[in-house]
Amino acid sequence: MAARVTVKKSEVVERDALPTPSNRARSKRLRETLLAWYDAGHRNLPWRKSRDPYAIWISETMLQQTRVETVIPYYERFLERFPDIETLATADREDVFERWAGLGYYSRARNLHRSAKMMVEDFGASVPDTIEQLRMLPGVGRYTAGAVASIAFDKPAAVVDGNVVRVLTRLLDLRCDVSRKDVQERLWDEAGALAKGTRPGDLNQALMEFGATVCSPRSPSCESGCPMKRLCRGLRAGNVEALPNKPKKKKPRAVDAVAVWLPRGNKVLAVQRPDNGLLANLWELPGGEVPPNSEPKDHVERLIAERTGLEVSSPIHAGTVEHIFTHLKLSLHVFRCGEAPGRVKLLNYQAHKWVSKAKLNDLPQATLARKSLELLM
Repeated sequence: MAARVTVKKSEVVERDALPTPSNRARSKRLRETLLAWYDAGHRNLPWRKSRDPYAIWISETMLQQTRVETVIPYYERFLERFPDIETLATADREDVFERWAGLGYYSRARNLHRSAKMMVEDFGASVPDTIEQLRMLPGVGRYTAGAVASIAFDKPAAVVDGNVVRVLTRLLDLRCDVSRKDVQERLWDEAGALAKGTRPGDLNQALMEFGATVCSPRSPSCESGCPMKRLCRGLRAGNVEALPNKPKKKKPRAVDAVAVWLPRGNKVLAVQRPDNGLLANLWELPGGEVPPNSEPKDHVERLIAERTGLEVSSPIHAGTVEHIFTHLKLSLHVFRCGEAPGRVKLLNYQAHKWVSKAKLNDLPQATLARKSLELLM
């Protein structure tokens, strides 16, 4: 435990000026210490057994905003179905979504598919090996480009994710608001200095793993398991658990919506969301957002008529499920209705299907949609 940590986050005084950057000798010491710690025993993760740039790119995409433990089975199943760029590029998008189902942030799957097509067309069915070319791919930002370039191609490229931000702000006792642009650039510069040298891919993985397992957000192992404690300015200042200094998150906006079970014979209506926006391309039960401070049941008939062209009556409330997105807290009120004859005429959906209950579960869906089906089933 971090015995010297006594300062609360609210007590950290932000500095107007950034501290002096690490010198070459200090960066070298940090680098050597991190690599020695990593070599002594890092996690045995499946993507670390491969030097295939494609497999590394897939893993880094999946690991965005997702825990390692969650990613592992998805990574293995995805590569089993799409073992190379050509297979992924020529696959049906719905097939890609099905293999991704449950992992969340489906824009990543859509961008993987688009990027694979681009690699086939523009890069000879290969993962590009420079930061500039990697950044041309859909969904590949500064972090992913640096991770793939360093791990797959041994390029001295920096990576900065949440773990790296935490480690570097503590090592440097960097108390400035990390959302500031100049602070972000400083962190990238520090990470870049560490990446320069032999084994940049291992160095970057060590930095991220160190943040995930030792320099954790709460109760970091400063005294009992940290090889960096003699180099950590934040520990000496007693600021470890107060860093990084992040702005307070805005409270998610509360939203109510309805989802409606519409049967027809032994099948039920499923609709596909638009090609852009929140939960793009995913399937769900028809419905929509209801006005604030109103009764959800009062809007079921109107929303179904507007968005599917079908007339329903006497909706029965089956329950409510909740899900918190980055910017909103959604309460989804689930209803059952009787059969609604007539032709489906979609508004704000791109496709629909009448599917059996078994096939309904196989469609690519967001966590919220799956919660609503579990409630109904």
